[in-house]
Amino acid sequence: MRSRIIVLLLLSAFIPPGLAATHAAEIVRPVIARIDVARIARPVSRYEYGMFIENLGQLVYRSLWSQMLDDRKFYFAIHPRRAGAAAKPLTGFARVFLLRKWRPVGPPGALTMDPRRPFVGAHSPRIALCASQPRGIRQRDLALVAGKRYTGYIYLRGSPGAHVSIALRWGGGASGERTVRLTGLGAHYRRFAFEFTAGASSKDAEFEITGTGRGSFHIGTVSLMPADNLDGFRRDTIELLRQLHSGFWRVPGGNFVSDFNWYASIGNRDRRAPYLDHAWNAVQSNDVGLDEFMTLCRLLGVAPYVTVNAGFGDAHSAAAEVKYLNGPVTTRLGALRARNGHPQPYGVKFWNIGNEPYGPWELGHTSLQDFLWKNDEFARAMRRADPSIVLLASGAMPDEMTIEGIARKLGHKSDQIRLCSAADWTCAYLKHSWGYFNGITEHWYARAGMRFDLQRARAGLRIDHMEPGYVPARETVLQWVRAPSDRVRLKAEQWQAYERRFPAMKRDGIFMSIDEYADTGAPANLKLALAYAMVFNEMLRHTDFLRMAAFTMGVSTIDFTRTAAVLNTTGLLFKLYRDHFGPGLLPVPVGGDSPQPAPREQLVPGIKPESAGSPTYPLDVEAALGPHRGHLVLAVVNATGATQPLRLRLRGARLAAGGRYWEMTGPGLSAANRVGHRPEVHVREHAVDGAQGQLAVPPISIEIYRLRLVRAAR
Repeated sequence: MRSRIIVLLLLSAFIPPGLAATHAAEIVRPVIARIDVARIARPVSRYEYGMFIENLGQLVYRSLWSQMLDDRKFYFAIHPRRAGAAAKPLTGFARVFLLRKWRPVGPPGALTMDPRRPFVGAHSPRIALCASQPRGIRQRDLALVAGKRYTGYIYLRGSPGAHVSIALRWGGGASGERTVRLTGLGAHYRRFAFEFTAGASSKDAEFEITGTGRGSFHIGTVSLMPADNLDGFRRDTIELLRQLHSGFWRVPGGNFVSDFNWYASIGNRDRRAPYLDHAWNAVQSNDVGLDEFMTLCRLLGVAPYVTVNAGFGDAHSAAAEVKYLNGPVTTRLGALRARNGHPQPYGVKFWNIGNEPYGPWELGHTSLQDFLWKNDEFARAMRRADPSIVLLASGAMPDEMTIEGIARKLGHKSDQIRLCSAADWTCAYLKHSWGYFNGITEHWYARAGMRFDLQRARAGLRIDHMEPGYVPARETVLQWVRAPSDRVRLKAEQWQAYERRFPAMKRDGIFMSIDEYADTGAPANLKLALAYAMVFNEMLRHTDFLRMAAFTMGVSTIDFTRTAAVLNTTGLLFKLYRDHFGPGLLPVPVGGDSPQPAPREQLVPGIKPESAGSPTYPLDVEAALGPHRGHLVLAVVNATGATQPLRLRLRGARLAAGGRYWEMTGPGLSAANRVGHRPEVHVREHAVDGAQGQLAVPPISIEIYRLRLVRAAR
């Protein structure tokens, strides 16, 4: 995951919702869809709607993990606020990335960061006491909900004469706070539990640890969470994400994984030292480690898909990670997992060797030749640890290498990469690492409202954080919506070219996994949902080899604050497809007489550019049979502002009367679902009316139809 991609993804959350493009002249004429129910593709997999998450700065902690206190293990020294500096509530990016700071309570010099016998990390706060004046530390900008219960604990050691108070404040006066008093401190750290019930809602509550008496006390670490947390995770966001039935989550990253030390991420959370994550230059609390990610997958009801560190990591460490997660309790690392509270093996099936190793932005980046050796070494070691695992190599097709400008960075003569040229990482695995992978991964990111211009890329011209070559695109809504799915079609065309060159790919069942994808730079609204629906349709056309996909990021499907969350339009779309175009369906081809307009750029020499979508312009139609072939399922995207008549022509079966359909739409392209606002986009179920095989597809909508079949071809 590239840093500029992350910036664009996060920027999209702050773009005003009124983003829209002018509709092209509306096309209203009967659209013919010809469906051959006898030509059945590989069934839709439960892994088609997977998710990607990365321990990126505080993203995991803000959205998924329920810890309310930042820097709870005191990575940073605590300094007094400068004179005259007012406390400002965190907003926008600051709320996502920046850590709230601890501030001293009491006179200067009362607090020191003591490096002797620290509880965890490099130092622990020591507070010198006074009998008449409370001294300690506080943290502000916490969010509370009235009537909600919060639980926590703190590790303390100190003089017998120390009296420590834990306070939670949400307003002025005695009625605006609750205090818990602790006694019985000694020479060794002791765990004290506490709980509060908030008397009022607040966006700027205060948590304070102070003491009075004689001597001093040390703070080891402290925790505060909503009492309804699920094994440390936010109940509200977990319950929403569980509705998506995503199949799998890819963890723990991302660029993050190239500096991830899994050994340091297991065991007692309170004793895991926080550290500076060099991949993102951000401090990680190290609370969400390997076991926590497995817990997250269990809570979500999904399979974990683990990426191992092939940046600064080595094959021995990767194999040990396999043994820790999958080994029986009778093995050394399986026994260690059991001591950490998880006696049953996790049984992780899917494993990815490295993340974007082709990118110079990755820590530990090497040449292609060197990484091929590394990939094979990792594969041998990991399969010795567990022969049953499914290994995925980290590839990059020519389109990715061209858009990222990597060939130019690495000194290749041509900026535009040809299939199986020296800079084609995916082809290199097929040529030189056969037998050391079961599948190959691909990543793609589109830029909403932008198009890639090769000449501009060669000149090194860039806009803001984007790769060189992107320029604003003058697009109709249909062009804007279809653009991301064109990247999926191009991936499919390149893969099919590999299969022609390497016939053993089909024989051995080598498959593609799109491990990261997103349309960046646009807010989550109905317009973006239309684009992702076309992406889904295009991926579902290629289930014979495209069997896994992980959306960036899993939490991009929700709109959340510190105290509430709802499914946004992207999440609503995932739920719609997963519920009604899900595992077990058998895709069948859709033909027609209205081809989609051709793409404007040829990114890969020798690969003729073809637009994504079915030949049913301006509609995009994908079709599948039910598992027992007794019904036909259609996913139809109408990104125009007019109702479009759709005529179905079936070969090998005919339609029976009736049926149901689920419609996702809203009052306009900018319609969105946000916390604290009335939802503007809904999914509603309807009965199919009218003549058999004749549908009226509403404007700016996504429909999934379930139609009965008779005399289905076998």
